[in-house]
Amino acid sequence: MDGGTRAKKRLWRWRSNALRRRDDIVEAWIVLAVWVVVAVGGALAGLVTAHAADDAFARQRAERHSVRAELLTDVPASATSAGTTSRHALAKIRWTTPDGDTRTDKTLVGTDQKAGAEVVVWLDGRGDLATEPPSPTEAAVEAGVLGTAAALGLAGTAFGAGALARWRLDRRRIDQWGREWDLVGPRWGHKTG
Repeated sequence: MDGGTRAKKRLWRWRSNALRRRDDIVEAWIVLAVWVVVAVGGALAGLVTAHAADDAFARQRAERHSVRAELLTDVPASATSAGTTSRHALAKIRWTTPDGDTRTDKTLVGTDQKAGAEVVVWLDGRGDLATEPPSPTEAAVEAGVLGTAAALGLAGTAFGAGALARWRLDRRRIDQWGREWDLVGPRWGHKTG
């Protein structure tokens, strides 16, 4: 089979054909729409999501800053959390804000530390405890993963909607064939069986 024949075979739904049904044309448009949504919509969704995530991570890096805090309680070497051994445990700390206010709160710190030890914590723009912002490399990787997930999510939704529409068309065609057979079948005098 040469390339021209293959192309004609793939595009059979678009050609004029006495056996082509209206549902075949609708199915062809559904397949085309799904592929356009996957290609164009998936790329756009991925790019927009990745860009938004990268902007959010850049804002976190700009707003958050690290400060030194003092550990107010001992943290044992084998601290447990929910029945599992961890290298981090919740402990009470105290730090001074850039305004000179002293605050206390609880945060996760490394185990096997004594009260009075110095730990580094991260604060947001209001001076509240926050998680450490991702590095530019970590942010780029996470933004890429989020963008890919958005593109795949849109593609999956489009394929699912297309498959559902095609399934409905198939059911409709089968029902139509059944109704037509009910009309034609009795006219056939001789039945085997």
